[in-house]
Amino acid sequence: MANASGVRERIVDGGVIAILRGIDEERIASVARAIHEAGVTALEVTADGERTGAKIAAVDRELAGTDAVVGAGTVLDPAAAQSVVDAGAEFVLAPDCNPAVIRACNRRGVVSIPGVMTPSEAVAAVEAGADMLKLFPATTVGPGHVGALRGPLGDVDVVPTGGVSPENVGDFFAAGAVAVGAGSAIVDGDAVAAGDAEQIRETAAAFVDAVESARTV
Repeated sequence: MANASGVRERIVDGGVIAILRGIDEERIASVARAIHEAGVTALEVTADGERTGAKIAAVDRELAGTDAVVGAGTVLDPAAAQSVVDAGAEFVLAPDCNPAVIRACNRRGVVSIPGVMTPSEAVAAVEAGADMLKLFPATTVGPGHVGALRGPLGDVDVVPTGGVSPENVGDFFAAGAVAVGAGSAIVDGDAVAAGDAEQIRETAAAFVDAVESARTV
């Protein structure tokens, strides 16, 4: 397991976190492999279903020895944070700002990325020790909100998530995002259901290309 600083650097270097939501335990490792082969190095397994720990462990095993970092999302309380970290999660995301979850991550030395919308939530998250901030849902407020949060907080890392697509990802990076989180825009649900690894790779690669193009402008 990489240290928290190393995990954060990999997220920023890659520029995208792929959200693996609602994928069966039997398929999630192969899906993760295809997405990683497309150039995604940060993968999030959501903790809103059954056997989350087993899914995280399966993805961890599948991508062992690669440059991938595996985390957990939709982590709502300290007990859930403890559970996903025990399973191997190297970063933890949440849709909300819960200082107790942030502190639980800090104690275990894993990257915490709480969800924020308002400046007050952003300040509370930073004061609790958050490593990065997940702007969620991003498209509700738009790219301009990234700068609005970073203005009073300085160089805080903002990761817009929710509605980010190849068409708008450039606007979020132009506004100051360090990375973005994406679910259906990068993880092709129909291809996952059909077991079509090639289509999964193609969809993910198209998103990665959009991110790379956005960051070279």
